[in-house]
Amino acid sequence: MTTNPSAQIAADLLSIRAVFLRPEQPFTWASGIQSPVYCDNRLTLSSPAVRRHVEEGFAALIRKKYPGCGVLMGTSTAGIAHAAIAAYLLELPMGYVRSGAKDHGRTNRIEGKLEAGQKVVVVEDLISTAGSALEAVEALREAGADVLGIVSIFTYGMQKGLDRLAAAGVENTSLTDFDTLVTLAAETGYIKARAKEALLRFRDSPGDPGWMALLQA
Repeated sequence: MTTNPSAQIAADLLSIRAVFLRPEQPFTWASGIQSPVYCDNRLTLSSPAVRRHVEEGFAALIRKKYPGCGVLMGTSTAGIAHAAIAAYLLELPMGYVRSGAKDHGRTNRIEGKLEAGQKVVVVEDLISTAGSALEAVEALREAGADVLGIVSIFTYGMQKGLDRLAAAGVENTSLTDFDTLVTLAAETGYIKARAKEALLRFRDSPGDPGWMALLQA
């Protein structure tokens, strides 16, 4: 990796189109919002080099920030593989949190061994509004875990997500972020220079189509 791990992960995500920027031909989200960015971090699992950067990045981050961590818990489903590989590197136990309890067997919501008071780090692939990660945090806290924080590959840095994390009293630390990625994309010619401002405007107000007008400036 480069001396700037965040820039390296951003470059990795762009290179395999795990994060795909297309401001001139925006994607349509399920909500109907026109978005200049599409994110599918599952693609990192299909690229051995990128996957290594991500998992080694997670391991280094957890060693430094959460040395007391006793178990990693992935979010279902995107965080499971990353939690498993990072736990292997750290020689820690892992498990995952289902989006809902099973309707059969032991009706588990949390899979894997978890003891009350155990110190947990949640592993997520993407933070936008932080909904899925916070659902996992809530389930773990209800089970008696001490959630130290969340680690993720990428964050949009959207205000709604930041506010929800603050309200829940939990911190997310991402390997890279939207600002780093957009800056790198502009510097390397992946996007036109004027698109950078438009993309950052979208990040700040995703429901406001005004960002599109900046492309014509």
